Amino acid sequence: MDWSTLPWDKIFVLVTVLVAGLGIAMGIIVPAIGQAIVAYSGLKAISRQPEAGDRINSIVLLSLAMLESLAIYVLAVILILVFANPMRTYIFGG
Repeated sequence: MDWSTLPWDKIFVLVTVLVAGLGIAMGIIVPAIGQAIVAYSGLKAISRQPEAGDRINSIVLLSLAMLESLAIYVLAVILILVFANPMRTYIFGG
């Protein structure tokens, strides 16, 4: 097998897309599990102390917003890797 005849540009794009797909899957699954845990804990806390429901609700919403921002950051990084990969110029030149 001659390594110089392989289509490295196509292999690079394929590997980038595969890694991006795995990254987006992990970047969505992990925050979703965290959101489920936060929502479950918040509902459990409200059921134990209904008088503190407003305060617990605001804390839960703030926590969910932070977890969702993590998923959005992952999406942004993956989109940069797929469409504007900074390593492409170092690998292929130009």
